[in-house]
Amino acid sequence: MNGESAQSGMAKSWVFFEKVAEKGGYDYAIDMYIDGLRCAPESVLDGHMKLHAMALERQQKGGKKPSMMERVKKLRGKRQEPLEQMLNAEYLFAKDPSSISYGESMLKAAVAGGYKDTARWVADLLFQMNNAADKPSFHTYILLKDSYSQIEEFDRALLAIQRAIKLRPEDGELADEYKRLSAELTMARGKYDQEGDFRQSIKDRELQEKLQSQDSIVKTEDYRVTAVKDARDALAEDPDLPRNIYNLAQALLEMEEDDSEDEAIELLEKAYKKKSDFSYKQRAGQIKIRQLKRKLRDAKFELEVEPDDAESKAAIERLEKQLNEVSLEHYRLCVENYPTDLQAKYEYGNCLIDNEKYDEAIPLYQEAQKDPRHRITSMGKIGLCFYLKGWYTDAIDVFNQAIDSYEIKEDEVAKELRYNLGRAYEDDGQEEKALEIYRKIAQLDFAYRDVRQRVDRLRKKKQEG
Repeated sequence: MNGESAQSGMAKSWVFFEKVAEKGGYDYAIDMYIDGLRCAPESVLDGHMKLHAMALERQQKGGKKPSMMERVKKLRGKRQEPLEQMLNAEYLFAKDPSSISYGESMLKAAVAGGYKDTARWVADLLFQMNNAADKPSFHTYILLKDSYSQIEEFDRALLAIQRAIKLRPEDGELADEYKRLSAELTMARGKYDQEGDFRQSIKDRELQEKLQSQDSIVKTEDYRVTAVKDARDALAEDPDLPRNIYNLAQALLEMEEDDSEDEAIELLEKAYKKKSDFSYKQRAGQIKIRQLKRKLRDAKFELEVEPDDAESKAAIERLEKQLNEVSLEHYRLCVENYPTDLQAKYEYGNCLIDNEKYDEAIPLYQEAQKDPRHRITSMGKIGLCFYLKGWYTDAIDVFNQAIDSYEIKEDEVAKELRYNLGRAYEDDGQEEKALEIYRKIAQLDFAYRDVRQRVDRLRKKKQEG
């Protein structure tokens, strides 16, 4: 088969894969997309991007994340070539598109294999995901900086290191690296400015410009407006196709305006009422929560600037109350509609604790323990519920079980488990044991919460007694 025939054959395949996905055969479609990308690993527009869009749709429908066996098989198998590593990571990423970790594995393999278009696309995607995270990862920005540099996308590498510098402004090595990358970018631009060099570096100008627009880290206003218009036109043409509804909602979100977010929420709410498909309601709830968290962060920042501003204080109080109410109802509905979703049960349990509904939270955490990601933290939350109910003996038992089961002894989770155990011992009248726990925490992290004051107080009480 010659190159032109192969390209034509793959084009037909991508269309077929998309139709399979639209009929709900997501897992089968993922397998087919991965097989197709094995033949065309740099097919970004028709392959990687459509697979990712389908993955997001599958996630909204409650699609399961990869199993433990799938993760072991895909990430810990025998030594693999970069292409196989990339596709294995992409398979897991398709089943859990919110996992930055899978995306990072895919990016590393794409760079190692020299798949520059694919590497740039997934790097841009990870950049957006990390920027939107409540706590952006410094290490992800460094990986992006290194990856962009290796594929000679020095302008993007500079953006990544700028974000890293904001997280660690005192790091002198980052400042030096920024200067080096700036020089690299200047040299690269000089090379492209030579007669013919830049044109020769781009084989398909139209494709490159489309990729540049669609995957750029900061999309231009013109592009965002055009994306909304295109999405509206597609929805008008086929208003019942789920992908069209989700695409318009996403395009509205990328306008980064309150009115557009409100319109996206309204669009999804209407789709839910019309179709009785909870995935629309779930997505609307996620947007509401994200919107409220952003407004709350902005209000807290304003209060830091003006600590005596009464309006900011009132806004924070109002937004915290609203966020609590919206989150509580959102996760209640998620658990009701997706009873096997352990992540939703864990999040709902957190909301219930915030509302002092400990008896309702405990069974949810007991279920959430089945998720390896939340096994230890769920045990800790169960112990906390018992403690807050005044069941100190039961809380002590659960905290000790969690500590014994947790292999890491010095991270934040371990310190919180021990601190809460100390509190339970103290309130149960076992002050000697509480003092011992607090001492161990102070030896590890002297500034942790109020352990120093508790050690001093209990020692003084012991001496006086």
